[in-house]
Amino acid sequence: MNNFEVFLYFTCFSLIGGCAFAMMYANIQSIWATPPRPRKSQAQRHPEAPEPGEEVLYVNFDRERLEDIYKN
Repeated sequence: MNNFEVFLYFTCFSLIGGCAFAMMYANIQSIWATPPRPRKSQAQRHPEAPEPGEEVLYVNFDRERLEDIYKN
C-alpha cells in the first residue's frame, strides 16, 4: 500500500506541476500577443471629455476664495 500511495502522490504532483507550467506558458503567450498601444498622435479622445466650447463644472480651491467663505 505504501508504494501505491507514493505513486499516487508523484502522479498528482506531476499533474499539478504540468498544469501550472501550461497555465504560465499560455499567460505569457497571451501577453506577447496583445496589440501595441497607439501613439499619442493616433490616440482618440476620451469619450467623457468635454467638447470644445462646452461648459464644465469645477471647484476652485484657491486660498483667497477659501478665506472669503469664513468671513461672515
